[in-house]
Amino acid sequence: MQIPPGKKIYFSSDNHLGAPNAAESLPREKKFVRWLDEIKEDAAAIFLLGDLFDFWFEYKTVVPKGFVRVLGKLAELSDSGIPIHFFVGNHDLWMGDYFEKELNIPTYREPKEFVLNNKVFFIGHGDGKGPGDKGYKRMKKVFQNPVFNWLFHWFHPALGMKLAQYLSIKNKLISGEEDKKFLGEENEWLAQYAKRKLEAKHYDYFIFGHRHLSMEIQVGENSKYYNLGDWITQYTYGVFDGQQFALKTFEG
Repeated sequence: MQIPPGKKIYFSSDNHLGAPNAAESLPREKKFVRWLDEIKEDAAAIFLLGDLFDFWFEYKTVVPKGFVRVLGKLAELSDSGIPIHFFVGNHDLWMGDYFEKELNIPTYREPKEFVLNNKVFFIGHGDGKGPGDKGYKRMKKVFQNPVFNWLFHWFHPALGMKLAQYLSIKNKLISGEEDKKFLGEENEWLAQYAKRKLEAKHYDYFIFGHRHLSMEIQVGENSKYYNLGDWITQYTYGVFDGQQFALKTFEG
């Protein structure tokens, strides 16, 4: 993808809309919509790197209640011709085809390579990558198992949603204090993952979410890893102007 003059590509992650409850989530949703309104003037594309919702599960004819503001704004931007790419996170990993069919937004379940203005990007949510966290990796396999999904579908939506939302809010990955601690450049596991990827192929940028902590780490002579932070307390996002990638904060 070549970025037209005067245009930019935007990246965000980890809104966790719906948590800890609808009332407290609403101001954050409105702020995110204001950001989308602001960037639509010069956005060549938008990448959403997962956990937009604190919980999302699609039944055949049912999707979670709420989020009409952000869904409506995404529909507006998509209809206007701005490409939007969505990466499934660990809180919305039960995303089905709703985004693709209703909003024309492709969804990805694994990190994906993009070439933007001749710069090679490796983009994804970031959960389950790198060393360690074996308990979560096992849990993710269970949650993504077709049999488990089939069984969960038999819960009435009122019960299934309530149960899943409770468990999701209790999930420590929602941005507990322990998740916001910088581990050091040598110990950040997504940075280690990026370095191993570089052994097989060059990437200019690795862009991930999931950590709820914005950061920039040099992982190779000409390669950097960025984490986008979150839209719970930091309101940080990434922007690529065709030449350089930068992390910014939306004051709104």
